[in-house]
Amino acid sequence: MTAHPAPATTPAGGTPSGPAPVNRLRPRRSCLAVPGSNPRFLEKAQGLLADQVFLDLEDACAPLAKPEARHTIVKFLNEGDWTGKTRVVRVNDWTTHWTYRDVVTVVEGAGQNLDCIMLPKVQSAEQVVALDLLLTQIEKTMGFEVGRIGIEAQIENAQGLNNVNAIAQASPRIETIIFGPADFMASINMKSLVVGEQPPGYPADAYHYILMKILMAARANDLQAIDGPYLQIKNVDGFRAVAGRAAALGFDGKWVLHPGQVEAANEVFSPSQEDYDHAELILDAYEWCTSEAGGKKGSAMLGDEMIDEASRKMALVIAGKGRAAGMQRTSKFEIPEA
Repeated sequence: MTAHPAPATTPAGGTPSGPAPVNRLRPRRSCLAVPGSNPRFLEKAQGLLADQVFLDLEDACAPLAKPEARHTIVKFLNEGDWTGKTRVVRVNDWTTHWTYRDVVTVVEGAGQNLDCIMLPKVQSAEQVVALDLLLTQIEKTMGFEVGRIGIEAQIENAQGLNNVNAIAQASPRIETIIFGPADFMASINMKSLVVGEQPPGYPADAYHYILMKILMAARANDLQAIDGPYLQIKNVDGFRAVAGRAAALGFDGKWVLHPGQVEAANEVFSPSQEDYDHAELILDAYEWCTSEAGGKKGSAMLGDEMIDEASRKMALVIAGKGRAAGMQRTSKFEIPEA
């Protein structure tokens, strides 16, 4: 999780004197996909150490199974134990005839036990606004807190990527921008059948531009950026390599499709113990050196390293990720001798 402050926005439909803005920056190192039509998987997912679980009504549900899956999801959200997890439901995209009923059934039935709605195949800001308005109407009708339920926007084609900045600004409910590689690869005719892997014949990273554009839109609007799935579920080394690429750029997490990928995602998107300790030491040292007792200096030495305001900002990112992961410090800042 990044160390950005929570967006200073009023919840959709609320007022400045209403409820405090929701903190949209939840841990999302591992985002576990679970078919909404499979009770056995829904039961098992509750015991896994994923930061987020999204119950899927889209690709993981056959068309004939979708109506019943809505009610299955409501039951498991209300009766299951999702402690410590961000609870998300992925509905179908707006070009289908299922979307409005997905949202109405799930939110009316389990809105108080739901954190976000994930909207796939987002192509324009207007599609996010439509979901925001529908959520607001349901919340007002049901007496829920207006604006609490977030939106996760999934970018899955060229049109969506072209409009990603407007999509990121479309609603104060937006929490994440997600890369959907499978549909995206198909939409641009990428020469590969292995989702998340590099296409043959291209010597560089074919996804770099896509990931960076999503990341820039997310960071410019204090949102999180999440990488999509890696479908070779038994190839954990391959998963780690692809996840490491996104983590190195600054992404906050990645989808996981199998329990075997959860631990790898949590590890890859958390800082090492050494980096976490160093970041916390930088923050402590900078706070001291800029204080009255520390001489009100703009920079100082931490061992052999000079630190300043830029160092503090970089350390905040690493420290924020470590704190979100529940890491504990193994070192302590010592005030230097005069």
